[in-house]
Amino acid sequence: MGASTIARRIDLSENAFRRYGRLAWPLLLCFCCAARVAAQTAAPPPTSDMPPSHAMHHHGEDDDGAFHHRFEGAENWAKEFDKAERDEWQKPQAVLEALRIGKGAIVADIGAGTGYFATRIARLAPQGRVYAVDVEPGMARYLGERAKREGLTNLIPVLAQGDSAPLPEPVDLALVVDTFHHIGHRVAYFARLKSSLKDDGRLAIVDFKTDSPSGPPPQFRIPPEQAIEELMAAGYTLVETGPSLPRQYMLIFRKSAP
Repeated sequence: MGASTIARRIDLSENAFRRYGRLAWPLLLCFCCAARVAAQTAAPPPTSDMPPSHAMHHHGEDDDGAFHHRFEGAENWAKEFDKAERDEWQKPQAVLEALRIGKGAIVADIGAGTGYFATRIARLAPQGRVYAVDVEPGMARYLGERAKREGLTNLIPVLAQGDSAPLPEPVDLALVVDTFHHIGHRVAYFARLKSSLKDDGRLAIVDFKTDSPSGPPPQFRIPPEQAIEELMAAGYTLVETGPSLPRQYMLIFRKSAP
């Protein structure tokens, strides 16, 4: 079955939830208005730190096909990334149920941010390990502090380089939420990631639909057809589509047979 045929089975036309909690675009509007209206006195948004929000304080597109921006100030971004309103559209329970994570699972959360999913997974897998991977030093520090504060001894922050996720051991699952569109040279990146998956390991992608009312600018959104094609080129096979989410699609892959 071709990538476009598979992708058509994913519900991309579902209406978004009523009003979305302000994770991204109001921050962008504040930034833009501040530049255009000299009399504006509202405080600027915090100067960023990793995925779900798209405040774009430093942003743009290089020739690697990724949407680039920085998120610094983890404590400030935690107020946005981890707010309760996010649950309404992110549907973490539905995502985690679809992943069927065992108590002893070894999981990598790539683009972990402030730990929205990583902390949940750590509680689901108390005998396992969760590697919370992020490229921002401030996020890695925050994740370590949060793990200690919440008693999650199995949550281990990993500081990644832009072109690799250095995992200390093979994992059962690599989860990439709201981060796929940030990764440059994706085919090469995910081809390298295969060596960090167990033979029966899975790769799960959750990213924004093209018609989502939130997320990156439309030109940087990656439709599921494209995600499938890129990951097939990287050596993966689509094995499952996740639940229909209000603003996102979910794709689950395994390594293709040699």
